[in-house]
Amino acid sequence: MAAEALGIIKPEDSARRLERTLDGLEHTDRFRGLFLDSLDPHGGARLKTAPGSGKPIPPSLSAVDNGWLATALIMIGNTRPKLRARTDALLKTMDFHLFYDPFEPSDPIKHTGQLHGSYAIKDGALGALNGLVNTEQRIASYVGIARGQLPAEHYYRIGRTLRPEQHAQRQERQGEYRTYHGVRVFEGHITYRGMRIVPSWGGSMFEALMVTLFVPEDQWAPRSWGINHPLYVRAQIEHGLIEARYGFWGFSPACRPDGGYRTYGVDALGADPNGYTSNESDVRSGSGARSGMFAGGVVTPHAAFLALRFAPREAMDNLRALEDRFPIYGPYGFHDSVNVSTGRVANCVLALDQGMIMAAIANALADDVMQHAFSDGAVETAIRPLIAPEEFTAGDSSVSSAKREPR
Repeated sequence: MAAEALGIIKPEDSARRLERTLDGLEHTDRFRGLFLDSLDPHGGARLKTAPGSGKPIPPSLSAVDNGWLATALIMIGNTRPKLRARTDALLKTMDFHLFYDPFEPSDPIKHTGQLHGSYAIKDGALGALNGLVNTEQRIASYVGIARGQLPAEHYYRIGRTLRPEQHAQRQERQGEYRTYHGVRVFEGHITYRGMRIVPSWGGSMFEALMVTLFVPEDQWAPRSWGINHPLYVRAQIEHGLIEARYGFWGFSPACRPDGGYRTYGVDALGADPNGYTSNESDVRSGSGARSGMFAGGVVTPHAAFLALRFAPREAMDNLRALEDRFPIYGPYGFHDSVNVSTGRVANCVLALDQGMIMAAIANALADDVMQHAFSDGAVETAIRPLIAPEEFTAGDSSVSSAKREPR
């Protein structure tokens, strides 16, 4: 869809590719309309054993993965009338209530009224809660609410930070309680370099901003997301250029330059007590920045593309600098990451990251075409009035820019 909007492929080519994708989806194994985690690519049946090892794979479902798939189906149905019947047929059976644990006032710790990240088909066990609204899992919440499968107040039962009594989070939380839709919400934040920010789980860019490729949260909720998203981007920039002094920025899970896959982020922006670090040496933010202990920083281009909406000049400058300094741009676009200390570039591209790059470019050059494809209509009707009243405690409490450390 993005390639067609940008004129890279013709409409008939786009239609052919979308039809082939739907052909595949219609012939894959599902459970209550939801798509399983592991599928055999040769026929779409559930993959029962791991290739190579033969180790059994228990059948399971992912709320996040199904949330993104449903997002794509909604986009196709909204913009391709000839395919609407097929996407509606797939969406109709996708039951996001399966991941939902209704709120129980008598036991609010165990039954929180939130979505769980996974569902085990064998015994019906729900997986762990992500627990924070500033993660990609909220796309599943938006889809479930817009389709009438989840109560609207569910959105306000998701934590903004961990509550003060939850001591696992490393950073000190501050904030205040406010009430929306009858739900008492702790509007908390962490503070990083003078910025009050609602954190993501691990401090990565895609957790915080992937949803914005399809939902104009900053416009719909100007006193919450409209404040937090630009600050989150600025914090990533300042970590890369000022605190760690890498000379580059953009930290998010990616293929490692040395092979494999790793979660990267600015751990000061994450609630996870273990944190995602921005480098290979696993040194935490806030220590050793001036003694070179942040060596080994790994930057991924898709993180800069995600920031394009909120810091376009800085994002383009960063991408140009990466291309000028490292052999990171090839026939398939940007390689997935680079260790900016050693200069080693990952010898791969990741489909997910390329998708985020394409969607970000399409929004920037084709009038937010990806956002409109998903959000116009039923999603806006359900979600915009729901999130509009919220007011985060996020903001900039730093000293004047003249007194801030220069970049």
